[in-house]
Amino acid sequence: MERATPEAERGGLLWEPAAESVERATMTRYMRWLEAERGRRFDDYGSLWEWSVTELEEFWASIWDFFDVRASTPYSQVLTERAMPGASWFAGAELNFAEHIFRDKAADEVAVLHASELRELAELRWGELGDQVARVAAGLRAAGVQRGDRVVAYMPNIPETLVAFLATASIGAIWSSCSPDFGASSVVDRFAQIEPKVLFCVDGYRYNGRDFDRLDTVAGLKREMPTVELTVVVPYLDPDPDLSPLAPAIGWEELLAAGKGAELAFEQLPADHPLWVLYSSGTTGLPKAIVQGHGGILLEHLKKLNLHVDAQAGDRVFWFTTTGWMMWNFVVGALLTPASIVLYDGSPGHPDMGVLWDLAERAGITCFGTSASYIAACMKAGLEPGASRDLSRLRSIGSTGSPLSPEGFEWVYEHVGRDTWLFSTSGGTDVCTAFVGGVPLLPVYSGELQGRSLGASVHAFDEDGESVIGEVGELVITEPMPSMPLFLWGDEDGSRYRASYFDQYPGVWRHGDWIEITPRGTAVIYGRSDSTINRQGVRMGTSEIYRAVQGLPAVVDALVVDVPRPGTEGWMPLFVVLEPGTALDEGLEKEIKRRIRDQCSPRHVPNQVFQIAEVPRTLSGKVLEVPVKRILAGTPPERAASRDSLANPAALDYFVELAASLAAQSEG
Repeated sequence: MERATPEAERGGLLWEPAAESVERATMTRYMRWLEAERGRRFDDYGSLWEWSVTELEEFWASIWDFFDVRASTPYSQVLTERAMPGASWFAGAELNFAEHIFRDKAADEVAVLHASELRELAELRWGELGDQVARVAAGLRAAGVQRGDRVVAYMPNIPETLVAFLATASIGAIWSSCSPDFGASSVVDRFAQIEPKVLFCVDGYRYNGRDFDRLDTVAGLKREMPTVELTVVVPYLDPDPDLSPLAPAIGWEELLAAGKGAELAFEQLPADHPLWVLYSSGTTGLPKAIVQGHGGILLEHLKKLNLHVDAQAGDRVFWFTTTGWMMWNFVVGALLTPASIVLYDGSPGHPDMGVLWDLAERAGITCFGTSASYIAACMKAGLEPGASRDLSRLRSIGSTGSPLSPEGFEWVYEHVGRDTWLFSTSGGTDVCTAFVGGVPLLPVYSGELQGRSLGASVHAFDEDGESVIGEVGELVITEPMPSMPLFLWGDEDGSRYRASYFDQYPGVWRHGDWIEITPRGTAVIYGRSDSTINRQGVRMGTSEIYRAVQGLPAVVDALVVDVPRPGTEGWMPLFVVLEPGTALDEGLEKEIKRRIRDQCSPRHVPNQVFQIAEVPRTLSGKVLEVPVKRILAGTPPERAASRDSLANPAALDYFVELAASLAAQSEG
């Protein structure tokens, strides 16, 4: 088994776009259009970006015109005020996000390819998709759903979920979704806030080869959400599930039949009409219910998917995600391009770690989106995706969710393809996009994100609130973006919104990540700023420590926190998951500490190293650093983390027991 070099260095040139790739890029066509139609000439991406965040109104108006946004009523002003919060975009315009999904699409062209652990790979063409959306929309209207009503889905990443969303958006109702692996209380914490009228769900799902019935869970959800007037059940495990406990409930086919013969119709809505509600990860407290609008998401996704992902006719865009993560919404946005999308529901490791690469070959995926943790898992498994598969159609790899290490970058180029465009991206649920990431005109450097996205005024702020280059600082956005939240649901006076993003720097969005903008304009993400470890004045992202530790073959996963202790610098324990059959002995612990000392800093050598069975993670795969830190600092576990938002809630038990033991020792 060949491994990437453990000491891979950041900043090495790995890839440059070929001249023909630059020529065919939509970004190139856009820049030529700007020169011809607007008299704006830019010699490089850096100057284009600078203009896009300086002349905001002109830039976003150009996106509207270049992509021929169709509004039944035109906007009177691009941006009423450059304020955060409070910016209002495209005032007066009336349009519909879903209408733009369907425009200019040929009925016989493939819209969606989909597969799961329960279903073989299949296609859905635009004509079929439009027919189903029209039928479901008619069924929803017949059930009394109107603009502004909430429609929620406890559904996996399957075509029915996409159809239900587009139908909801077409009539101006507001969408929200969770994947069926969410626990009941976690779903209620999210959905109950917005008082839904209709609930879409499946009877169950299959993951990692196991079937999970969900009808009892859905019945419990309905008891907790009395506003639900109709439940629509997609038979996924059982072709004929018993719906009587869910009454009033109908099956998916019954809903489709009720709308037979319906035509697509799109309610015309103000640009700031809510499109969907997304949620913060919910690791502490009630999740923030983030509301984003038709106009803002439309403009942002037209820009991002066309210009930065460079999705074009003939492309097939895939991202491994669930419906509980904003990347599902992002993938739906790819339908605003001429490309098709690919959906998958199931475990990325069943029957083995090659299942998604097999899908890439079978579905002809051209853009393969995944997470940094999945790439790390493939590396650990010794996978060589390009060695035994025909991945000749695969043009790009996208990575998000957490920082991708230089070793991860180099693994892609060694084991997937030398000509692959690898774009690591970073953004967030809060804006439903990546504001740092792929630029098809730029080279790829190991461990670095290619550039700041157009229209995203991203900077690194030092402790004095000054923008710095070549130094690690707080990731901030200094100018408004159209996809920023319209508001947080239930936050009547806006106080929670302001506290979430604008408390530290009034009028400037603080995102909560550490970032470095390099002199050449690339970026490096160092993890969450609220879990970054500051030892003797030296700040370090946890990702750097994980990179050092997980370079050891024996270490599978890791978690590190810095627990404050009065009168001391604090206690910094490191928790490691080891290969089966491996025990943490004195020699391994010394090697772990040596690597951290050598590769990170002597200040960041942990006080203690513990072996654990698994690292607690959210359902979207994020490590629970802050909740674990709070538990070890003495916060009651029920206040530190919502177990139903975790992929492996039992993993918290170890830390609860350790905290109790530490407290007993302290009292003794």
